[in-house]
Amino acid sequence: MTDEQQPPAPTSPYVSPPPPSYAGQVPATFPPPGAPVADGPIGTVRSTGVCILLTIVTLGFYTWYWYYVTHDEMKRHTGQGTEPAIALVLGILISIVMAFLTPNDVGAMYRRKGMREPVSAVTGLWALLLGWFFFVGAIVWFVKTNGALNAYWRSQGARG
Repeated sequence: MTDEQQPPAPTSPYVSPPPPSYAGQVPATFPPPGAPVADGPIGTVRSTGVCILLTIVTLGFYTWYWYYVTHDEMKRHTGQGTEPAIALVLGILISIVMAFLTPNDVGAMYRRKGMREPVSAVTGLWALLLGWFFFVGAIVWFVKTNGALNAYWRSQGARG
């Protein structure tokens, strides 16, 4: 054997490889407050009139679907807010809670982007105080809440 040809060093299955080199890498940092936040998928714009019609035709069952789907879209988009299954259960068992919770979650999406929130938990007072009067309060609540949600999705690039 010559000096240039060395036999391979014996390897052991118990020897760990050398640690990776982190030279030149910058440690992870968190964005400052108010910085743009990465978003998930954009939700669907739903016609307010069609939603009201579907609610009437299905004798109110469409509202359960609407609660679940809209909260699912908001949760996927922001990673925050009410879990869709919780929204559905609350919508079925104590629906008046949803009159406050849903516009609060919609308003939170606006706040998160640094925009003025057109609806908030206070919007639920329409359903609470005037909901019994020929559904006037419930209709005003839905028009305001669904309209704000649609406007938000459009501001994020949704079509419809």
